[in-house]
Amino acid sequence: MIVQVININSPNVFDEFNNKYNIFKYLREKGYFGFEIRNISDEIAAELHQYFLKNDIFSYLKKNKFVSLFVLGTFEQILEASNAIKSNIDENVGHKISSVINNYLTYNATKSGVINISHDYSLIMGILNATPDSFSDGGKYFNLDSALEHIKLMNESGADIIDVGGESTKPGSKPIAEEEELKRVIPIFDEFGKNDKYNFSIDTRKSKIAEESLKRGAKIVNDISGLTFDSGMIDVIKKYNAACVIMHMKGNPENMQENPLYTDVVSEVYDFLYKKVSLAKKSGIKNIIIDPGIGFGKTVSDNFKLLNRLDEFKGIGCPILIGVSKKSIIGKSLNLKIDEREVSTAILESISLVNGAKIIRTHNVVNADYGRKLFYFTKYPSRIKC
Repeated sequence: MIVQVININSPNVFDEFNNKYNIFKYLREKGYFGFEIRNISDEIAAELHQYFLKNDIFSYLKKNKFVSLFVLGTFEQILEASNAIKSNIDENVGHKISSVINNYLTYNATKSGVINISHDYSLIMGILNATPDSFSDGGKYFNLDSALEHIKLMNESGADIIDVGGESTKPGSKPIAEEEELKRVIPIFDEFGKNDKYNFSIDTRKSKIAEESLKRGAKIVNDISGLTFDSGMIDVIKKYNAACVIMHMKGNPENMQENPLYTDVVSEVYDFLYKKVSLAKKSGIKNIIIDPGIGFGKTVSDNFKLLNRLDEFKGIGCPILIGVSKKSIIGKSLNLKIDEREVSTAILESISLVNGAKIIRTHNVVNADYGRKLFYFTKYPSRIKC
């Protein structure tokens, strides 16, 4: 069973769920939130449906391949109902409903024990591609000296985390051998990994690469496969008490953009991340970050839907990371070449912050830092010291 908070105050989102559940249209003016409960048994769904209706809470039941329930109300109403559900219907169901709502409501207080994430100030993750074939910089930092200089520059420019990757994951890219990936990233960690000035993340799908990087001072494993590529990854992350980024990707980099199809991209990505976070927590991983994977097996429209409804992912209870820097969502929608996407990247990163992103993964740390400062000043104008 999965519970998701749905922000139906957006007209497009309301229309989408109206088409799915045939909601009374006048409810759009009530300012309610939606709460979708998916993949539940017929019996429990029927009991919940009747309970909500008896307590003057709007409830819609839908049965097709899976049973789902859509409830509309205030957070206070649904939280109160969840307590009664724990006692009278099903303790686990009531707990899941209240947990997701509390995650959503307390999201701004979410912290990571490895990298401190303030409730009011987002982090910047600077990208270091130690590859000869990156889509964004084409091997500019493949040379060790240039990579080290760029790390210093990003750190001085405001990067809180440096994400080092030795394998290109652009659409159509093929995997490389572990030995080659190690050869690309380990010299960087040997040089800077245990320097307290830097917080490093290792961008890899492979547990061996992750372990060798963590040994040398990396604190985060950024796994684009969402812990699905290498069965040993969870054990390595747990062994070093590292944080991990669980990202959603449809397929793999080689085939992910070959006509990706979803019935509902937001719920499918949400469900994947919800399940993987639950698995990681049960396995003993404590510090988890989620990434909906913009550009990884999604159409341009899919990507914009995810960004528009990014706040719904707060219900999972983990800091949200967004990487839109120079990606095709910008190039295709605005017809811009890669080197023309700097301003548009900064705008889309700022929109991501407004919608709930806690970490911005970017090529241009300076622009991202301007964006987060302006976002911060907008939220807290009384704290401006000028």
